[in-house]
Amino acid sequence: MTAELFERRDDEPEIVPGKKISARVAGLFTAANNDFVTAATQTLELDFAGIANDFHTGLTRRSGGREPWYPRGTEIRNERQLTIVAADELADVARKMDLTEVMPEWIGANLVLEGIARLSMLPAGTILFFKNGVTLKVDGQNIPCRLAGRSIARHAGMADVDAGSLLFPKVARRQRGLVAWVEKPGTISAGEEVSVRLPDQWIYR
Repeated sequence: MTAELFERRDDEPEIVPGKKISARVAGLFTAANNDFVTAATQTLELDFAGIANDFHTGLTRRSGGREPWYPRGTEIRNERQLTIVAADELADVARKMDLTEVMPEWIGANLVLEGIARLSMLPAGTILFFKNGVTLKVDGQNIPCRLAGRSIARHAGMADVDAGSLLFPKVARRQRGLVAWVEKPGTISAGEEVSVRLPDQWIYR
């Protein structure tokens, strides 16, 4: 009976234990106007709806192309309150698009974090503990879209804006950063230290 209790099933997932890593806030941005393009700032004031007066603030949002299981415009919980990116991933996307740079502002980023290898691959459920008290929870990867691609093409002065809008989703997949929501509000400051806690991970078969 004891052996049966500990017998491994064929469909049992391999569990990778969670761990803690460190990061630092390398840049902060907010979209104060009626546009997703952001501008640099020294602090972000957060409540449970996200960044105060930001384009993406709100406890809920309207569904779009990322949620084809709902009629477009359905009111759903806003798990996309903040967008988080990494400079090294943006640099690689720029190289693939044959551009000198892709600035975080162009794609509506709110935070640039440094010190995390392959930031976009952090799993859903990762929790970011900022030194000054804010807590953010990662919902998942931010899927690159044509809207962000068009913004890049326009800001970078690409000759063919439509081609740029199509190229970005192809080359930026799994390098476009993360979306997150506010679990504990407060103020995030530039240069702030962040404790990143990854949950246990497994593949459900």
